[in-house]
Amino acid sequence: MQLRSYIAGEWVSGAGGGAALRDASTGEVIASASSEGLDFAAVLEHARAVGGANLRRLSFHERAARLKGLARFLTEHKEELYRLSYATGATQSDSWIDIDGGIGTLFVYASKGMKELPDGYVYVDGQTESLAKSGSFLGQHIYLPLEGAAVHINAFNFPVWGMLEKLAPTLLAGVPAVVKPATATAYLAELAFRLIIASGELPEGAVQLICGGVGDLFDHLTCQDTIAFTGSASTARRLRAHPRVLDRSVRFTAETDSLNSCILGPDAGPDSPEFDLFVKEVVREMTVKAGQKCTAIRKAIVPAVHSAALIDALRAALEQVIIGNPRDATVRMGPLASLAQRREVLEQLGRLAREAQVVCGGIAAPKLTGVDAERGAFVAPTLLRCDDGAHAHAVHEVEAFGPVSTVVTYDTVESAMQLARRGGGSLVGSVFTADDALAARLVLGLAPFHGRVLVVNRHCAKDSTGHGSPLPHLVHGGPGRAGGGEEMGGIRGVLHYMQRTAVQGTPDVLSAVMGRWVRGSRELDPGVHPFRQPFGALRIGDTFRSGEREVTLQDIERFAAISGDYFYAHMDEAAARRNPIFGGRVAHGYLLIAAAAGLFVDPPLGPVLANYGIDALRFTQPVKPGDRIKVRLTCKEKSLRAGQGYGEVRWDTQITNQDGATVAQYDVLTLVSEQAVPGG
Repeated sequence: MQLRSYIAGEWVSGAGGGAALRDASTGEVIASASSEGLDFAAVLEHARAVGGANLRRLSFHERAARLKGLARFLTEHKEELYRLSYATGATQSDSWIDIDGGIGTLFVYASKGMKELPDGYVYVDGQTESLAKSGSFLGQHIYLPLEGAAVHINAFNFPVWGMLEKLAPTLLAGVPAVVKPATATAYLAELAFRLIIASGELPEGAVQLICGGVGDLFDHLTCQDTIAFTGSASTARRLRAHPRVLDRSVRFTAETDSLNSCILGPDAGPDSPEFDLFVKEVVREMTVKAGQKCTAIRKAIVPAVHSAALIDALRAALEQVIIGNPRDATVRMGPLASLAQRREVLEQLGRLAREAQVVCGGIAAPKLTGVDAERGAFVAPTLLRCDDGAHAHAVHEVEAFGPVSTVVTYDTVESAMQLARRGGGSLVGSVFTADDALAARLVLGLAPFHGRVLVVNRHCAKDSTGHGSPLPHLVHGGPGRAGGGEEMGGIRGVLHYMQRTAVQGTPDVLSAVMGRWVRGSRELDPGVHPFRQPFGALRIGDTFRSGEREVTLQDIERFAAISGDYFYAHMDEAAARRNPIFGGRVAHGYLLIAAAAGLFVDPPLGPVLANYGIDALRFTQPVKPGDRIKVRLTCKEKSLRAGQGYGEVRWDTQITNQDGATVAQYDVLTLVSEQAVPGG
């Protein structure tokens, strides 16, 4: 079977036979892949003109709903992916990380899109900046989707997760993607992509697939396009240096080689839970996906005093690992993805062995279950030991991208940190210790050289997601050798595909641009109390202004009795006079909020279903007995909760005194029905 590319809405075959793709365990030819003859300029043009336009017509929430629908569809059809995943050398548990992990990332981004992005097309970054004393000239940063294509170049080790973790934030941003999977496992990526198209969730042009090389694709990139690359540092350097990338300042995000470290604290001796947890983590990271993870532990940095016991424990655990055809349910570790990858790993292992002692495994073929060692890409889990890490070179420079890790001993905590930093920038580092102060010291020492730092002890181990598990909520990337980029990280990952722009103008202009009311913008009179308006009828800027209410000493004392808040500034005149801020008794801040609600709330049954919170509350000036307060309530922002029958309305709220001075300001959050009277 020749894999096909999906271009401009059609499945097309490249010219020529293409590269032969084989089952990693048996050597059987599964498919071939070629992109020869494809019009790569047309690929990009279709993405920009059709895919981008279609995606930008959808709001953030509509895009999030499409991601959720896609995740559900893939969940229903994931068994097809599992069956083919065995050919990549993945066990069932390996495939769970790749397949369910990728689908889970879609679900997370769908949820974050609904909860953290507006029901609109513009993402507002930070607070409005006042640029004039009069308040008539303001500045605001906003994000809009780039109007190009996102080129995704993925690695062979996670053909499903690697594709979906890039697609989720890209599509949520409103940018179309051109996906280029690594050829060695492209057959699984192509099947997953066929399911994506079959779901019908994505608009035309939103995604395209290239099975094979990228040809002259880079020659047609523009300043509106982006590249997200996962693979070797050498390939990343070559692609970054492409003349078109440099000339057009094309955004380039890379996740590359990484020599990740795991540090065992000096307090974690052989009798401690942390010692056992460390052993389990190192063994797991060496054997999951046969060590073919960019986040795998390459250096196990351990106290010299505990090294002998640790190596004995690791060796004993690794010798229990059953290696063979992953289709066998008893097998715990399968082969590498290809024979070429095995040759690469054994070559790098030879370089490591020149300065570190092999204590388990090695270049000899491992004992296998149910498979021919000559036809499969098998490598034994291999553990090395280095007692002179300070003067070693290969241990800190060579990554054997397979089931290989080196135990590096240390004498002081400072030397442990330096050994980890010698990797020149890593995706992740982890620390196993029961000493919180030591953990803090190590985290702060590792953080500048790592994209993520995990701390594990007996209290969190059960819930820990592990050293090698990137999460959609957190950034995945690292400085230096790790590529200098970031992926995922929640909404941060979405912003990679958007342009941040500073907009300057009047409050009314900014309100029109953002779809969000800004203080100083014109206020609208809805003709009735805004709480009588159903969600669809409410306009941004609809405003209610209340009458006045005097705050009395009796109010303050009653509120103290009800709340139990007898703070001296409210109850003791003599003590309050000594307070340099108040100079006498003042009203409770929360009394003002409660009183304000009494001034603006419309009591009868209506579209407002609930008040579910207050944001950005600030008390800006004290209120004393005898002061009179009133409230201005303005519809600031609306966000429909699709399919729920209601939406979220954010109200800009300002409490002022008899002199017109602001005494408190905040946002009130309400849920408002789409119907005039709920249930009516």
